[in-house]
Amino acid sequence: MLHRLIAGTALALPLLLAAPAFAKDPPKEAPTAKAAPAEKPAEKAAPAEKAPSPGQAAARERQKQCGAEWRALTDAQKTAQGPKWPQYWSKCNTRLKSGGKA
Repeated sequence: MLHRLIAGTALALPLLLAAPAFAKDPPKEAPTAKAAPAEKPAEKAAPAEKAPSPGQAAARERQKQCGAEWRALTDAQKTAQGPKWPQYWSKCNTRLKSGGKA
């Protein structure tokens, strides 16, 4: 076992010593012309997020309400041959869109 360790070290030592010679030298001078365009996008402020449309806001509220109802169901009710989330969401969304009439 010790022999393998010594042989591995003897083989790896020349590679470790030669590694700095094969390494690429970093550029000595940073080009100033290229650095300036890179800073311009950073100076621009990110556009503010658009507010959701009234339809999107209503859909999000319906999804939150249906999600709260879904979480309120017990695990036994969810798994006992009941609908999965996509089916539940579809029915709940339809019910809320119609104003609870369905």
